[in-house]
Amino acid sequence: MKNLFILAFVSLFLIACAPEKSSLAVEELSISDIHRAYLAKEYTSEELVKAYIARIETSDSLLNAISIINPKAIIRAKQLDQEFIRTGKLKPLHGIPVLVKDNINTLGLPTTAGALALADFIPEIDAFIIQKLEEAGAIVLAKTNMAEWAFSPMHSESSTVGTTRNPYNLDHVPAGSSGGTGAGVAANFGTIGLGTDTGNSIRGPSSHNALVGFRTTLGLISREGIVPLYLRNDVVGPMTRTVEDAARMLDVIAGSDAKDPITAKSNGKIPESYQAYLDKNGLQGARIGVFRTLSEDNPNPEIAALFNQALADMEKLGGVIVDSVEVENFGELRQNQWCDQFQQDLEDFLQTYVKRDTMATLEDVIRVETSSDFVRARMPSLNEKNKILDERPCGDAFSDPRRIAFREAIEKTMDSLNLDALVYPSWNHPAARIDRFQEEYRGDNSQIIAPHTGQPAFTVPMGFVSGNMPAGLQILGRMFDEGTLIRLTYAYEKGTNHRKAPN
Repeated sequence: MKNLFILAFVSLFLIACAPEKSSLAVEELSISDIHRAYLAKEYTSEELVKAYIARIETSDSLLNAISIINPKAIIRAKQLDQEFIRTGKLKPLHGIPVLVKDNINTLGLPTTAGALALADFIPEIDAFIIQKLEEAGAIVLAKTNMAEWAFSPMHSESSTVGTTRNPYNLDHVPAGSSGGTGAGVAANFGTIGLGTDTGNSIRGPSSHNALVGFRTTLGLISREGIVPLYLRNDVVGPMTRTVEDAARMLDVIAGSDAKDPITAKSNGKIPESYQAYLDKNGLQGARIGVFRTLSEDNPNPEIAALFNQALADMEKLGGVIVDSVEVENFGELRQNQWCDQFQQDLEDFLQTYVKRDTMATLEDVIRVETSSDFVRARMPSLNEKNKILDERPCGDAFSDPRRIAFREAIEKTMDSLNLDALVYPSWNHPAARIDRFQEEYRGDNSQIIAPHTGQPAFTVPMGFVSGNMPAGLQILGRMFDEGTLIRLTYAYEKGTNHRKAPN
């Protein structure tokens, strides 16, 4: 008996003295990193999800990036772990935690678009894109804060969550409207993220948070089940830390959806896999057009220096730099491209998904009010403008003569010079300070071309300026030519390695 007591005591002593198992480090994990770890049995999906949740609970009080953590994320992770044990196989996004912008319908979770009018709206079904991600094994880890109704490209302030801060410098904005996804992915609150982009809202926050952001061709990815801003311009897409992760997401989410008819335009134009374009030597022989019309529009000197260094780096990596490309009548063609259909698009969404008599019109939304001065100032003017613009034809990128003419002029220039892409800074100025976001908002190049022409435009980290603020390089391509943009951005990313995590 005495010997048993001594043995038990020694066992307890050894357990007490043994070093604790190190906590799972989630910083800068990629999809391939995680899948390698799953295959090697280094950790499980459940452990990964818990590690991300712990990080959010520890650090999001600084950023205010997360709207709500999915209470079923751990259950979902356990199910995926069991599936992996049973089959020995990993799906394309098996056990990968994703942060989802709060204007994308997610079953059982509030989808508010940052507005009090939708604060208690819980969708009955996932948006098409969420269904695709979950079929591929992804886990909706959390919803992210956004600029209310996606109104602001400048900042991400909502009535439901408040203001999101930039993880690289807390006094600065993460841009809008997908600022919560941008800040959250940058701060390693999830592996990958989803944003939406009407004019800037994937590429702006990606640029300001040292991320890769894909605004794909209008019609490549379904927008079904997403609270719209202007559906004629809206795109949903990846916000990630690497080009490879964005390409892996694109393999899952690209494709037609009967509930979003414009996606029929993608039929026959999607490659077997976008990952086939991940070529470290992808810039060799590529002809890159420098669009100084945008890059020289009163840039911040440090951004200008980064851009010129990016051109030198692309040339060093084998690219052929074609400088000072000009598009005929560009100044005229870019005018009068916006067409404000917020009221019509929002009311369609309310009646299709929310389905309440008390929340069916823009007037109902206005009646509920907002806590945002920015939104309050803008909402009534939207109501008035829509009455005026109803008589003006507002077509999609494949039928509106103004949009087609703009695109054709750009593609004609690209064809005449045999260019693979055009490049310019995503923003000519760094992120504004939160308390002065309206005065310091300038240099947003993302809104000028792609939203109107329908062309794909990707942003990739270009470096940092004073104050530890990130900057992004934007690469614009031809319709449905995402493969080329992946090849170019991947080669640039691997050749420069500008991405770094915030402190």
